[in-house]
Amino acid sequence: MEKRTIQIALPVTGEEEWQAVKGPIMSGWLTQGPKVSEFEKKFARRHDAKHALAVTSCTTGLHLTLAAMGVGPGDEVIVPAFTWIATANVILYCGATPVFVDVRRDTYNMDPAQVAAKVTDKTKAIIPVHLFGLCADIDAIREVIPVRVKIIEDAACAAGANYKGRWAGTLGDAASFSFHPRKSVTTGEGGMVTTNDDELAERMNQMRNHGATISEEQRHHGPKPYILPDFNLLGFNYRMTDLQGAVGIVQLSKLDAFIDERAKWAQWYREQLADIEWLHLPQEPEKGRHGWQSFVTYVDPEKAPMPRNDIMEVLQEKGISTRPGTHAVHMLNMYKERFGIQDYNFPVARDCCNNTMAIPLHNRISMEDYEYIAQCINGLDL
Repeated sequence: MEKRTIQIALPVTGEEEWQAVKGPIMSGWLTQGPKVSEFEKKFARRHDAKHALAVTSCTTGLHLTLAAMGVGPGDEVIVPAFTWIATANVILYCGATPVFVDVRRDTYNMDPAQVAAKVTDKTKAIIPVHLFGLCADIDAIREVIPVRVKIIEDAACAAGANYKGRWAGTLGDAASFSFHPRKSVTTGEGGMVTTNDDELAERMNQMRNHGATISEEQRHHGPKPYILPDFNLLGFNYRMTDLQGAVGIVQLSKLDAFIDERAKWAQWYREQLADIEWLHLPQEPEKGRHGWQSFVTYVDPEKAPMPRNDIMEVLQEKGISTRPGTHAVHMLNMYKERFGIQDYNFPVARDCCNNTMAIPLHNRISMEDYEYIAQCINGLDL
């Protein structure tokens, strides 16, 4: 029998995306232009945000936001210790200092109860992460920070996620989304920044285009071809291409269907794996909607039949791809050496790093493969 290969994640792209890309190719407008603009408008409308600005990645979106807010040397920005490294790296890009806070084991998100102790006079912003598609408890975080501290959502995994009736991307002062192929919708690479702040949006719009006072589209479509933009801000080249924008428009139209399907199979996993005492399963929020970028379990090291890594190897041999949830950033060498952090300083993040396990959840898995995954995981107890 041919060995199965069930990937941890696969994007759903096909004829519609292929046809969409032909438009920019045939028109010759390949860089940021009308397709990006259309994608931005539709993304903003879908997430009930006033402004949406397409960028090259969630990482550059976070950096752009911090820079536009004036975060720099001498400032501190609070981040969870359990997240992808980019969440902390963007703070270093600005010359500021990341201040880590531990997470909750049941949600994997920033623990609001520990935030207040991390706030100092130098705290400029906080970056809660909506990890794996579950919105962080923004209301609880807002209660323990001063009004002056900006809230920037790392919504890399959270397109279409909802928190108490409000959409991810509108819960703080700004947010940044990812369209990497492991996310629910993709443009290859790419990201989107959202905000309801007019002044911040205008500043970010300039800064993503080298700091130019007018966009390339405005300049090329204007009546005075000799006009060059002025530059009164230090900016970056963080523009999305119209090729990506065209794909993004098609993908965004499928977002809700993608999440609905993932939510159905997440519930199915919870039913099929419910009797495994050593495997803790992610839950839907009581109020809101999980984005289900991935299905991340927790392997209880005291009860599991073998260590998490051995379980992952067994499943890999059976053709089932798994991954650790994400990093405990404070345990990575660069951060340990630069800031003198010890692994035990954030014990829940360390524990989650060592014992979380993402199992396949995406829109290209067959019912037979889901049944095979559940059968194999249940069989680990035998």
